[in-house]
Amino acid sequence: MAAGLRDCKPHASLDEFVEDLGVAHRAQRARYHLMLMGSAAVDALRRGLHHADPKVRVGCCIILDHHLDSSCVPDLIDNLTHHDPEVRAWAAHALACDKCKEGACRPGEDEVIPLAIEMLRTDQHHFVRERLIGVLGPAVHHRADVMDVLVEAHQRDSHPTVRKLAGWWIPGGPRFERTRPRQRRQERAVVSAITAR
Repeated sequence: MAAGLRDCKPHASLDEFVEDLGVAHRAQRARYHLMLMGSAAVDALRRGLHHADPKVRVGCCIILDHHLDSSCVPDLIDNLTHHDPEVRAWAAHALACDKCKEGACRPGEDEVIPLAIEMLRTDQHHFVRERLIGVLGPAVHHRADVMDVLVEAHQRDSHPTVRKLAGWWIPGGPRFERTRPRQRRQERAVVSAITAR
């Protein structure tokens, strides 16, 4: 048995570990156990996305961020409209963050992007809008609607951090330039070389 699991409740079911995500002194161990279980815990985590306690939902989103399964995508999308801003923010992150994923699942852009655009324009909590920039940014090179909303957020959002993060993903911003498709970077370099003559 892994060292971190010795102190967990003996013979606890996966649903009990999900329940423990909402209990401060048990949450860390429960999260560790559910992470170790990986895809075997997905059904319990999916049920946890409908739990009455927002802390349980957040814990499930954090774990699904690493072990996302396509069956959970509709449940995560449902959590984008939850009353708790932390739940909304973590649901958005779980749907979008590629670098955290250990499995092969990536949610469909056509499902997530329109929701994220609408939320970036309307969500009242800057913490949620900050996470939404991360959802939208990677699509900026191939979606005009994403470019438009990020430019809008950079120019008009009420919170300075949201404006700053949006600026990273628009032309001239560091993430925009770093993620620019290679062919376009090469074409730009050729144009620069020609015009410099």
